[in-house]
Amino acid sequence: MAETDNHVIPVISIVGRSSNSGKTTLLEKIIREGKRRRWRVATLKHDVHGFEMDQPGKDTWRHAQAGADVVAISSPKKIAVLESITEEQPLDDVLTRIRDVDVIFTEGYKHSNKPKIEVFRSAVHQELFSKPEELLAIASDVLFDNGIPCFHLDDAAGICDLIEEKFGVTGRDRFR
Repeated sequence: MAETDNHVIPVISIVGRSSNSGKTTLLEKIIREGKRRRWRVATLKHDVHGFEMDQPGKDTWRHAQAGADVVAISSPKKIAVLESITEEQPLDDVLTRIRDVDVIFTEGYKHSNKPKIEVFRSAVHQELFSKPEELLAIASDVLFDNGIPCFHLDDAAGICDLIEEKFGVTGRDRFR
């Protein structure tokens, strides 16, 4: 859970044993279903290899190359803030920067202490990666009978129902 302005935002990690396990595909389905329910959704992707969002030659890239520690860009539809850091930041520190949403999904933080939905595909996995006590649910192409809610890989509605039930997530203006 992340806390902002005395409001606790549920944080749920979408995890899998390896790349190509289907995490992003499942997360896309959950986001679409959450948006259909009028949730404000944030996602946080962990990239152990590093990433580059800026394009060489563009103004913001030039600002960073000149030594700016924080570069922000704003338009009528988006705001982005790129901050140079000297070491990886703990997940909870990064989460404090996300505000005004109903739920936060992380992808790639499989060792975090957040509740997890593990993606399991029988063609690429032999066993679950997570410990049972870490799991909120399993999304799989096979049924698990281990006491943990198990959903088909396409059942974003069922997963979102579980999130609403467990965390009280409701969409904006749903009950007006």
